[in-house]
Amino acid sequence: MALDPQVKALLDGMAANPDAPRLIDLPPAGGREMYRAMAAQLDVQGQPIGKVEDRTIPGPVGEIPLRLYTPVAAGSEALPVLVYFHGGGWVIGDLETHDALCRTLANESGCKVVAVDYRLAPEHKFPAAAEDAFAAVQWVEAHAAEIGVDANRIAVAGDSAGGNLAAVVSLMARDAKGPHISFQMLIYPVTDTNTDTISYREFAEGHFLERDGMIWFFNHYLGDVDRNDPRVAPLKAASHQGLPPAYVVTGGYDVLRDEGRAYAETLKKAGVPVEHVNYEGMIHGFFNLQGVLDTGREAVKAAAQALKIALV
Repeated sequence: MALDPQVKALLDGMAANPDAPRLIDLPPAGGREMYRAMAAQLDVQGQPIGKVEDRTIPGPVGEIPLRLYTPVAAGSEALPVLVYFHGGGWVIGDLETHDALCRTLANESGCKVVAVDYRLAPEHKFPAAAEDAFAAVQWVEAHAAEIGVDANRIAVAGDSAGGNLAAVVSLMARDAKGPHISFQMLIYPVTDTNTDTISYREFAEGHFLERDGMIWFFNHYLGDVDRNDPRVAPLKAASHQGLPPAYVVTGGYDVLRDEGRAYAETLKKAGVPVEHVNYEGMIHGFFNLQGVLDTGREAVKAAAQALKIALV
């Protein structure tokens, strides 16, 4: 399938500005600033929501900021809860870059969404992000009554590196025999550290997330650690049995397409219920491009509906 016309227009506009800085030429602080500006420009305005609350919780090292989103239609009953990990290669991204997405997911699914502002690299290298993500899910389960959610209906989700964290936390929770995770929603997730797949080669440049950009992220996050560690490459886990049902989203023009597909297939072979949706004309990041991509808006609503069916 050809590139979606709106995606093509977006990429053509970016190509027409050759003087714009490339991620790999920036320090992490500059990359974070660029990502915030992009999110503000290309995503939708955040929907009105029932309630938004910022708070901090104890983490493995210092406190972890959270943002809790209560949907508009919430009543007094305990809600299902989605613990959300933002994307950004474990280096960039924050609560603000994914605020609009989390609002939409809360309203469309009827779940309370708990967004996690985990520690970023290179200041905090692997496995800091995974440790914070796991600690956040543990906290949500332990404090379910306090925040008005049902501890038996916890889902995890994230996009890109956040999808990686959702997959990794699901593995960690299985191995630790808790907390109980009922559903994992993996949005164009990083599941491996191999940058030589067909999709990496085919879309190495000019399709939003580039191969060199992923290498930049890996180098900042991982340094010299074993890149086959399943806490960064969940595809390499020894077993995928006993994991929660999964909803896996990929984009047809994304460097991460093949590893997302491979993870969905691996889960299926392990007996895990999986729904894999590939948006053929989409590039990486389309969930955060709702302001310019109709399919981005439709895909977010479809994911929220899958979450609702799984938990509500």
